[in-house]
Amino acid sequence: MTAADWEKLKAELIARRVRVVALDLPTSWTMVTGNGDEFTARMFDAINGMLLDMLAAVARKDYDDRRRRQAQGQAKAKAEGRYKGRPANTERHASIARMLKAKVSWTDIQSATGCGRGTIAKVAKQIASK
Repeated sequence: MTAADWEKLKAELIARRVRVVALDLPTSWTMVTGNGDEFTARMFDAINGMLLDMLAAVARKDYDDRRRRQAQGQAKAKAEGRYKGRPANTERHASIARMLKAKVSWTDIQSATGCGRGTIAKVAKQIASK
């Protein structure tokens, strides 16, 4: 999620008054029950915002780390000649080819096969090159 997307989501969470609560943290219970003065409420709002930002940052770092490790594994497998990519679904491609030859619309092919327009274009290109 981009920083702009996070800010938009964070604004929505704040508007809906979403709170981060830990069962074993007494301050969480104070925040949820609403017992306290205005100062305490504002402090809990600030803490909640900080926790949301921290959780978002950790989630983003985790996502980036997983993507980086995946890319490293693929690069290593390619260098070793073991990586050939995801194999094509030959049954689906044959079905798409039959429908294309029968002049079925791309939208109907998408609905029938559950594939994207890119896959249909790929199969159409293979048919044209034959």
